[in-house]
Amino acid sequence: MKISFHGAARDVTGSCYLLEANGIKILIDCGMFQGGYELSEENSRPFGFKPREINCLLLTHAHLDHCGRIPLLVKRGFRGEIITTAASRELAKLVMLDSAHVHEDEVSRRMKYRKRHSRKGQKSKERSLLYGTLDVFNSMDYFGRNAIYNKPLKLSRDVSVTFIDAGHILGSASILLEIKEGKNLKRVLFSGDIGNNNKPIIRDPVQPPLADVVVMETTYGDRSHKTIEKSVDELYAAINDTFNRGGNVYIPTFALERAQELLFYFRLGLEQGKLPRHMQVFLDSPMAISATEIFKRHPICYDAESLKLFKANIDPFDFPNLHFTQDPSSSIAINNVKSGAIIMAGSGMCTGGRICHHLKHNLWRENCSVIFVSFATEGTIARKIIDGAKMVYIFGEQIDVRAKVYTINGFSAHADKNELLKWHKSTGSPDITFLIHGSPDAMASMAGELRGKKEHTEMPKLHQEYKF
Repeated sequence: MKISFHGAARDVTGSCYLLEANGIKILIDCGMFQGGYELSEENSRPFGFKPREINCLLLTHAHLDHCGRIPLLVKRGFRGEIITTAASRELAKLVMLDSAHVHEDEVSRRMKYRKRHSRKGQKSKERSLLYGTLDVFNSMDYFGRNAIYNKPLKLSRDVSVTFIDAGHILGSASILLEIKEGKNLKRVLFSGDIGNNNKPIIRDPVQPPLADVVVMETTYGDRSHKTIEKSVDELYAAINDTFNRGGNVYIPTFALERAQELLFYFRLGLEQGKLPRHMQVFLDSPMAISATEIFKRHPICYDAESLKLFKANIDPFDFPNLHFTQDPSSSIAINNVKSGAIIMAGSGMCTGGRICHHLKHNLWRENCSVIFVSFATEGTIARKIIDGAKMVYIFGEQIDVRAKVYTINGFSAHADKNELLKWHKSTGSPDITFLIHGSPDAMASMAGELRGKKEHTEMPKLHQEYKF
């Protein structure tokens, strides 16, 4: 048996791992590298394996950094089966189509740039399209069986897989592979992204079974979260403070889970009188709007509180003065609203999307606020603002940062240090634990904790492989 690491190795993005056992090759996730220029360049490089040789791909969940290179995998020759949950299948299609549109728009802008500069006798670097809309539709042809939580699926005579609710986003899973080697049974567990407990809408993560080999994420392996209750109170206070100053609130928002979670708490705040009834909320993200509809189609993933609302025909994502803005003209018109509004738009790391347009027009307004409720990687506009930058470049233009900036980390969809340690403890005492999907500091902190408990721990490098 052999395992190799082709993404999220000593980094938090691009999850992609290859397990080879009993004559079959199993890929777990195939995510996009997100962040600065160097990371984005990694997307177009060779995978580190031959896509045509992969027998199946197991998708833990539908975030871009876990599913974003699937169309490229198919484009380069993958012809196996993709297995994931029903909710992740729907969300992954949405995420990949959005990604394809971004790539197509980027290539279109470059072509215009090259034409303009070629007329001036200048040369510009050419980059080909990573993948397009047609590639996404082609990749959907390879999505096969839907996984059901806790129900094993056969991948071959000697290999089976079980998806376990990871409580991260709708449809997310940890993946347990059980491999027969003669009379022995080897259990290899991939955590995927482990959810934060006590979040709304979806269930808490299920504690994992015993395993011989564990591959565990460490996004927040070096810190603890605020409680969700404190974070919600902090959110309400930031909104009310901004409205009292006569401005708007801008929230860079991931379309999956975070947008729906915020809608849930805005509805709750209005019901409890903690938010002003006259406030307007704009969900300015076609992708988040579509994702919200997908959420409504999968109440089987809801926790008890949200399921109770659903059965009572109460929409947990709806309330007065909520506006869904689909077309660009409606998005532009939001700039006419100068105060008393919350604008949620993608992307969560401000790497593109409508939030960048809103920040360009409002980041310099002292009476406005920007609230970050998501993780931001190094090199992104979001991280620069969070780290206290006085100005940032948006669409090539220098924008001063004068708006009040809030960072509320209790909304994270990732488990914190204590939750990760609790999750790992449930796996027993594995022969080896691989730490992935985290910053060097977060990984080092988690490694120290586990090694202190006499656990064999490794932090693999990109494309590094291990044999058992």
